[in-house]
Amino acid sequence: MLFDKIVGLFSSDIAMDLGTANIIISVKDRGIVINEPAVIAVSQDKYGQKKVLAVGSAAKEMMGKTHKDIYAIQPIQGGVIADFEMTEIMIKYFVAKVHRRKSFLKPRIVICVPFGVTQVERNAVKDSATNAGAREVILVEEPMAAAIGSGIPVSDPEGYIIVDIGAGTTEVAVTALGGLVLCRATRAAGDKFDEAIIQYVKQNHKLLIGKRAAERIKIAIGSAIQLDEELTMKVNGRENSGLLSTIELSTESIRLAIKEPLREIINIIKNVLEIMPPDLAADAVDNGIILTGGGSLIRGLDTYISECVKLPVELSDEPLLAVAKGTSCVINDDKLLKLIFNE
Repeated sequence: MLFDKIVGLFSSDIAMDLGTANIIISVKDRGIVINEPAVIAVSQDKYGQKKVLAVGSAAKEMMGKTHKDIYAIQPIQGGVIADFEMTEIMIKYFVAKVHRRKSFLKPRIVICVPFGVTQVERNAVKDSATNAGAREVILVEEPMAAAIGSGIPVSDPEGYIIVDIGAGTTEVAVTALGGLVLCRATRAAGDKFDEAIIQYVKQNHKLLIGKRAAERIKIAIGSAIQLDEELTMKVNGRENSGLLSTIELSTESIRLAIKEPLREIINIIKNVLEIMPPDLAADAVDNGIILTGGGSLIRGLDTYISECVKLPVELSDEPLLAVAKGTSCVINDDKLLKLIFNE
């Protein structure tokens, strides 16, 4: 115990938001130092031997553009590890990038995981981080980290509702007394919005577009509500005939495209509201709902949710960084770590 405390004084502890879309890393007393896509590009020769070509931003640039011997993948799907080997390589790459000056002292790493992951999945995350050079691995559930990063006083007896819309999952949680009273999750999240846009364009305009194009459309003109002034965007793609073509999409068309995943998110929020203990439900009327995650940045989403569930809804100050900021708070505050540590 004493040895660990002494080592902790000289080691740069690391907080890691290991998301489906991005990996965000903070270092104790330094804040966020890395925010890059959770993508890795690999080549494979005729003997099946793999070689890592790029990690992070450089790898994402290769997505959808590689030939048959090179593939760019997201090893984390739906918030959990889908490819253990590639995830370990990715974690090792980023840990080395931020910790190379103190490589003789292994860091303690705090990693966010989705609520409800299995023990096997938790062990897989721990093993990946340990093999990447961690002396100790602590797992914190993402909704709790999102709540902390949004400024919610999680140690209070009052109940607060947090809705974290990431790339792979949307998690709806109720916090009180330093823990998660309940949580529900759905795969209706950022990636599902992109898939819905791809299918809408294919079905209504007979045009094939890629995932990155769908993401750009979502960011540029996506909205959960009707806007007073329509936004439009020209989109390039390939027709079924193989010819290249350009169409124009509007905000209203994207609103129609993403209505199903939005409905799923509303259903999961309503489910949480229905099973909340009465006293916490009373708190929710006063405190409302806090939105975090990249998916929450869709125009008018706070208004849309508020109209559907009849509660005030507020967007976190920095939705994209809420989980990362919360995880960073944990490595910088031993009392907070002790409060929420539930391993």
